[in-house]
Amino acid sequence: MKSLLAFAACCMTVFSFGNVPGEEPHNANPIIPGYYADPSIVSYEGKHYIYATIDPWGGEQLSCWESSDFKNWTLNLLNWPTKTACTSPTSMGAMVWAPSVIEGTDGMFYMHVSVGSEIWVGVAEHPLGPWENPLGDQPMISADFEREYHMIDAQAFIDDDGSAYLYWGSGWNWVNGRCYAAKLAPDMASFDGEVKDLTPTHYFEAPVMLKKDERYYLMYSDGKTTIDTYQVHYAIGASPLGPFAEASNSPILVTDHSKNVSSPGHHTVFEEGGQHYILYHRHNVPFEPVHRQICVDELNFTGDGLIDSVSPTHEGPALVAGRLENRSPFSSTVSASSSLNNHTAPEHATDNNYATRWEAAIGDTQPTIQQSFDSVVTVTRQEILPEFGWKDQFFILEHSRDGGTWSTLVDFSSSPANGSPIVIEEAVDCRYLRIRYTLTGKENEPALLEWLVF
Repeated sequence: MKSLLAFAACCMTVFSFGNVPGEEPHNANPIIPGYYADPSIVSYEGKHYIYATIDPWGGEQLSCWESSDFKNWTLNLLNWPTKTACTSPTSMGAMVWAPSVIEGTDGMFYMHVSVGSEIWVGVAEHPLGPWENPLGDQPMISADFEREYHMIDAQAFIDDDGSAYLYWGSGWNWVNGRCYAAKLAPDMASFDGEVKDLTPTHYFEAPVMLKKDERYYLMYSDGKTTIDTYQVHYAIGASPLGPFAEASNSPILVTDHSKNVSSPGHHTVFEEGGQHYILYHRHNVPFEPVHRQICVDELNFTGDGLIDSVSPTHEGPALVAGRLENRSPFSSTVSASSSLNNHTAPEHATDNNYATRWEAAIGDTQPTIQQSFDSVVTVTRQEILPEFGWKDQFFILEHSRDGGTWSTLVDFSSSPANGSPIVIEEAVDCRYLRIRYTLTGKENEPALLEWLVF
């Protein structure tokens, strides 16, 4: 027995935190566990739904995160759109990107989404669907609309009089693009009038329309998301179709190296409790192109009708303050078979910060991560948040009283778990818990954002 424990001790390495801004425990930004971009949000019947691109560079489908308190989110994968369902004779190779979801005046939900460098439209009675394409198997805006520019990043806006508008467009190869807009017909899937070119100064992509006090704010992103030049600009007009002039204090959200905030952009704006918020993506900590994460901060206005500069935070606004802080009633020491680098220490799996993670070293053929408690505790629930919640997770969750004899609590070695969080509600008395990964490699990277024990 002693030889087994000695072997385990030599294989389990304990790491310490660095002092990188953004890695402090209990940070609330990013608010979503994992790598996602291009967020859109709707609220319905007391719940919030965030739709987002799966990073890196999109996936076969979209992610949709659901929450009742804006602090704890559950991953849903939608029936539509998918790359397979949204491919036409004119489609290009781009994956499923940049959803925009809005509740129509008829109570239905409408999604405008980019697939294959084309704009597709879906409709559903509920934010989680099922979704269907009212145009059958055709895009709403074909890549042939204008081959010199990218037909992506559509966003719908409904004015106070019930009129709806669509804004879209991007550039190619990081050369600035065009912003197109048109009034939508009542079906939200066709146009009621001609398409206009509204392109303001410094426009690359991701248009967002915001109205306040009879002013129309056309917000958008400029720069290159794979480096640190991506940022949020805006222009002001007197009508939803412009013309628009860039504001004097634009851009309002930019990279801040002193805070370790890089390339914020492709956002949306929403209001909650009388306060406006900006929901956007920025790069993970430390910078690893292209792994973007979704954050939220306050959006305010100046007395002369401008949008105030946004101060990006890791702590997050009051809306998300205290997320997960001190939720676990147990104190534990976390160790692992290996760690990829100093930024992926095992303690990051229990620090209540989605900007950090534990990840096993490349070449670790028997990756494990373990929580050791001060004494025997009664565990009734565990929440496991993998780095990539949309991938299948192959592992065995084990428990022990003495650290030498282990028993299986749940076995996902042949039938994988998926989603985020992976919830385990099997009661057990133990002093040690261990996740032992059974299938590793590109399709099952052993890595955790959080492992919560109750």
